[in-house]
Amino acid sequence: MGELLGKVLVVDDDEVIRQLIAVNLTLEGFQVETASDGQDCLNRVLDVMPDVITLDVMMPRLDGWMTATKLRDNEETRHIKVLLITARAQEDDRRRGMDIGVDAYLTKPFDPAELIQVVRDLALAAHSG
Repeated sequence: MGELLGKVLVVDDDEVIRQLIAVNLTLEGFQVETASDGQDCLNRVLDVMPDVITLDVMMPRLDGWMTATKLRDNEETRHIKVLLITARAQEDDRRRGMDIGVDAYLTKPFDPAELIQVVRDLALAAHSG
């Protein structure tokens, strides 16, 4: 087993998608934890302390926008790289994400290879800075 590439917290209310992302990243060499929605993510993020969070936008309880905002507003989590994954990729959605300070954006349905590349880049950036 090679060196771990980093730790990722996968947040999605759809269990199938959550598992798909988790399996792909685990096979790639990441340590993966999962959360079922934004509130679950916020409850666990300080225990997990991931390098990268993949965050679905449309979720019950706390959506991806609010979750990302809360992560950025917290001194202890503001450095974590956030990848928003959404079926909505209109320009104003992207702008909203950039305003919040998310690091990357991926549209569903996504190509697993692209997901891995984006997460790898974010993890590298997390470790170099």
